[in-house]
Amino acid sequence: MNAKYCSHILKFKIPGGTSRGVLTEKESFFIAIHFDGKVGLGEVGVLRGLSYDDVPELESQIAWTCKNINLGLEELYEANAQFPSIQFALEQAFSHLNNGFEHFASSFTSGHSSQPINGLIWMGDLAFMRDQVSKRLSEGFTTLKMKVGAIDWRQEQSILTALRKEFPPEELELRVDANGAFELGQAIEVSKFLAEHEVHSIEQPLRAGRDQELAIAAEQMHIPIALDESLIGVIDPEAKSKLLDTVKPQYIILKPSFIGGWRGADRWISLAESKGIGWWATSALESNVGLNAIAQWAFTKGISIPQGLGTGSLFTNNIPGPYEVRGGTLKVSGRMNEDWDLSAIKSIL
Repeated sequence: MNAKYCSHILKFKIPGGTSRGVLTEKESFFIAIHFDGKVGLGEVGVLRGLSYDDVPELESQIAWTCKNINLGLEELYEANAQFPSIQFALEQAFSHLNNGFEHFASSFTSGHSSQPINGLIWMGDLAFMRDQVSKRLSEGFTTLKMKVGAIDWRQEQSILTALRKEFPPEELELRVDANGAFELGQAIEVSKFLAEHEVHSIEQPLRAGRDQELAIAAEQMHIPIALDESLIGVIDPEAKSKLLDTVKPQYIILKPSFIGGWRGADRWISLAESKGIGWWATSALESNVGLNAIAQWAFTKGISIPQGLGTGSLFTNNIPGPYEVRGGTLKVSGRMNEDWDLSAIKSIL
């Protein structure tokens, strides 16, 4: 058994605006395991400036992991405890070695079922955001997630007001994602407007690490809050439980590349469900390789709430796979183990 790795820079079709800045490209690494004439592929879905393992040692750790691939999944998973994106890549690669791209066989992977997803609205000027909303609605989305907190709040209010005036809650679910943009008092005030417009929830209203203030937000804000960035880097089981007990959020957002892959996400789910906290999964802007692994896993959980998995069409040079977004859902539209174009990473295959 041996393994190789390479990097691949994903290019955004349209710059993606968030309260942390504008994204024009996103780097991923790919690990390929070779054994007995078969290949197992996994994506290291690091997101610069946000991932816990966005550190100078990341690439050298990937190289070490490939050099020691004979240690096997379990030992390497533990050895990469500080590198959750590598953990997820290893899960994918060893699964792919045994199962191909069909990690979790289901009616979803066979194409008989689809998965509801939300449409994503990036930050930008008013005209740009309105244009995105129009496109997502024409594509059949019934749940939209809008990034807020970077442009003038009054402009963002006008978009939400116009949306809700035209589409009542039973026709269109609205979520907002602040990426930690607000201060506590401002977040509580903003939530009054959001509640009046029947917005489903607000993702990460305050910066990660401000757990006591987030606890006040969870109690006093007028709509549910969801923790996302707050989960990053919380590795110890006791620390995970303490975070949820302190903040008491209504939801948590699971990005497997940020939290140790499938098993890391499963651990968060077990904790959250024991405390009456809801959850849904989203991508961390992986290519279709990582997105495929997240979507299949999420489908096995049997929850009906739309997932944040509509990112496959964001890039000009994604890894083509058998997926399409249709009517606000993610659907397998081809042969799961055959309809992939891996030419962009052929150097490691």
